[in-house]
Amino acid sequence: MPAGSAGGTESLAGGKLVLDRPADAVARLRIANPERRNALDHEILAAIAATLPRLDDGIATRCVLITGTAPVFSAGYNIAEFSDEAFEREAEALVAHPFQAAMEALVAHPWPTVAAINGLCLGGGLELAVSCDLRIAAAGAELGMPPAKLGLVYGHTGLRRFLETIGLPRTREMFFTGRNTDAARAERIGLVDEVVAEERIEAASVALAAEIAAAAPLSVRGNKRVIDMLAANPVLDAAQERELVELRRACFGSADFREGVRAFAEKRRPVWKGR
Repeated sequence: MPAGSAGGTESLAGGKLVLDRPADAVARLRIANPERRNALDHEILAAIAATLPRLDDGIATRCVLITGTAPVFSAGYNIAEFSDEAFEREAEALVAHPFQAAMEALVAHPWPTVAAINGLCLGGGLELAVSCDLRIAAAGAELGMPPAKLGLVYGHTGLRRFLETIGLPRTREMFFTGRNTDAARAERIGLVDEVVAEERIEAASVALAAEIAAAAPLSVRGNKRVIDMLAANPVLDAAQERELVELRRACFGSADFREGVRAFAEKRRPVWKGR
C-alpha cells in the first residue's frame, strides 16, 4: 500500500511531530522539525510520550513506525536554545524528564516498533531509534553518539540500551570516541537491522511495518512480551513463569489460533480478530 494511503494525518507538538497511517494497522510518527535538523525538544518528546499510549488501541494499530523529515532522522537534543544563565538547569530538565518519559513510553509499547533512519541520526535521536524493536536505515545515513565531544556523561538507562544492542566493546568505542558510523558498518555491528537504498527507505520501512502488522496480533504482541521479559530478566521468578505459561495457554485457546490453522490448511490469508 503506498505511503499515506491508509488514513489522514494528525499534527502534534505544534506541527513538529506528525502522525499518519501509511498502511493498514500501521501508525507512523514523523519528526518534522527540519529547521533544527529534527532536533528533539520538550514539545516533541512530550507528544511522543502522550501519543504512544493512544496507539494501544485494540488491534487498530499493530506496528508503530518512527522516522524523520528527510534528509535527517534526528540530530538529537535541541540544546541550541539553552540560555547561558540557566544552561545546567535547562539541560538537566530536558534529559531528566521529557526525554526519559518518551523513551520509556516507546520501550513499554506493547506492539512492535520500527525506526526508519532516513538520514543523520545522532545522540538522543539515535537512542530513540535504538529504543525501537527494529531499525532500517538508508544507505547514506550516518549514526553517532557525540557525548564525548560535548562533555556529557550519558544516562545509564540509555547506555544500557546500547549495551544490549551492540555489546560492550562497540558501546565503549561509540561513547569514548564520539565518531559517526555509516549505515553499512552500523548494520555489521548490529546497530541497524537492514540497510536499503536512500530512495527506498520510506517504501521499505512501510512495507516492513505492514508485514509485521499483517501477522497474527496475539502472536506478535505475545511474543514481544515474552522477548522483552526474557531480555530484562534472564532468570524468571515463579510469577513471571506463570504469566508466560498463561500467555501461551491463552493463545492455544484463541479464535485467532484456530483461524490461523484453518487458513494455512486452506491456503488463504487469515482474517485476524485479536481474540
